[in-house]
Amino acid sequence: MSSRTETDPAFEGLLRFLRENRGFDFTGYKRPSLTRRVRKRMAEVGVEEFEAYQDYLQVHPNEFAELFNTILINVTSFFRDAEAWDYLADEIVPRILKAKTPNSTIRMWSAGCASGEEAYSLVMMMAEAMGMEACRRHLKIYATDVDEEDLERARRGSYKAEALEPIPLEIREKYFERSNSNGRYVFRRDLRRTLVFGRHDLMHDAPISRLDLLLCRNTLIYFNREAQDRIVARFHFALKDDGYIFLGRAETMLVHEQLFEPVAMEHRVFCKADRSKPEERMEALVQAGMEIGSDQSEADPGLQGAALEAMPLAQIVVDRRERLALANEQARSRLGLDLRDLHRPFRDMELSYRPLELRSLIEEVRERKESIVVRDVERTLAEEDGEEYWDIVVTPLYGSGDGWLGTAITFWDVTERRDRKVELEQAHHELETTYEELQSTNEELETSNEELQSTVEELQTTNEELQSSNEEMETMNEELQSANAELQEMNEELRSRTSDLDRAYAFQESILASVDVGIVAVDREFKITLWNDRAEDLWGLRSGEVQDLSLFDLDIGLPVEELEGPIRRFLAGEAGEKQEIVLEATNRRGRAISCTVSQTIRSGSDGQAEGIILLMDEE
Repeated sequence: MSSRTETDPAFEGLLRFLRENRGFDFTGYKRPSLTRRVRKRMAEVGVEEFEAYQDYLQVHPNEFAELFNTILINVTSFFRDAEAWDYLADEIVPRILKAKTPNSTIRMWSAGCASGEEAYSLVMMMAEAMGMEACRRHLKIYATDVDEEDLERARRGSYKAEALEPIPLEIREKYFERSNSNGRYVFRRDLRRTLVFGRHDLMHDAPISRLDLLLCRNTLIYFNREAQDRIVARFHFALKDDGYIFLGRAETMLVHEQLFEPVAMEHRVFCKADRSKPEERMEALVQAGMEIGSDQSEADPGLQGAALEAMPLAQIVVDRRERLALANEQARSRLGLDLRDLHRPFRDMELSYRPLELRSLIEEVRERKESIVVRDVERTLAEEDGEEYWDIVVTPLYGSGDGWLGTAITFWDVTERRDRKVELEQAHHELETTYEELQSTNEELETSNEELQSTVEELQTTNEELQSSNEEMETMNEELQSANAELQEMNEELRSRTSDLDRAYAFQESILASVDVGIVAVDREFKITLWNDRAEDLWGLRSGEVQDLSLFDLDIGLPVEELEGPIRRFLAGEAGEKQEIVLEATNRRGRAISCTVSQTIRSGSDGQAEGIILLMDEE
């Protein structure tokens, strides 16, 4: 084998090749040990020269993983790279804790946790910073890997004595208990509950979200550049805006500077780049997800589809026939969509009108030929989850011939941003209240001083006593004026809310009046709860005449007795989610008509059927 020196240009060229091809920088490693490990792997594959080994890597891409395993002999250990962990404990953890309220949950993720040493190191570090009780109540750490055997070892939390050597003795005695059966050391059971171990594929599984800290140390080196871009984009989505990512010594984020910026490059700690607008973040994530060449017409459709699927924002596409054409992974998981929904008419889907009326926006962007952004759209979740808020971007899609292809709708989760805004407003309100209380205290002190002075002056002259009484009356007058102003503000607020309710009711009535289809809603006892203007026009009965009457007691031109059986079966769940019946009827003018009656389940907030909505249309 060649006897070139540690500063051999060919060896430096090999390191540059690893950095440029895989994005990992080993130049910070000590040359003697680094060269020795590389040569060891070269000998195993039968290659002598560095240039030849570089060619071998290009022909055998799986060799990258074997080389990295050889370079990183200790795949995992407790507090690996102790200086970086010290920086994390001294600088980053205090920032995370300072940003939290007393009852907030701290969420962390150890991606590629192997046999668990890194995850347990994280628990020990946080327990030292937070205290045992706070750690048990408010810390949640997700530790994932693709190797089930490693995960099973990690769940046991049992290690040999030599594996604990990197841990200081006082910390080791505090968090590990010696097992009498096999002489191994087991991590404390009460703190193990803060850890959630599970299998997770970084390439194909959705990332864990709303993270304060993400550890992925020397895991990305096993992926090619395209896969790294996709994973890093998912990491960007997983972190909170003030979250941090902690990488291994050989990993950098220089190729993803549009997504992350360094906090401490020497320790490989990064934070999200400052991109405050949703459009800017979306652009950066798309750029991180795929490489766009200079000739857009030659772009690989499969690559574009993969980029859409990997985008950490929910996005759907409605084609020009107003059918759901595309829905990426985030849209399916966050919006309750299914692959079976593809090619369905968009207007028939709940998403088209809840939480926002999207059908009219699609028409509007088609006419205006420009995007529309609707901010802070509230979406109600399950009772225990509360609400979330979205910024929704509706964008028209045009082909090369300026022909309209459809509409892209992107959903940006801004719940955290809005929560912070509410917290900020609450803090401002509390500050104003405190300031007012301080002013009141100062006024009370001044009043007390005046009263004392008045008492002294009473001994001198009765006139000064009357003057003091006059000042007190002026103070009372100011207080009454202040109370009157507060009452006026409350009156204005009540008047505004009443006006809002009136407008909402008028808006609902106008919608029902504008629909050219008879709409009748009945409850589970078949009593009529809604009867719109078109139904009055068809059958000659006003809404007030039929309210709370049984549908089957009506004497109208529609043979309602023929609806009883289908309605009962429909409520019993024996007829699918929607059905139509065509009946021969006589309208209020005595003319024979064919009436199409469509039935739809009316569900309550708990998802249970509360009744039936009948749509009656004259053919």
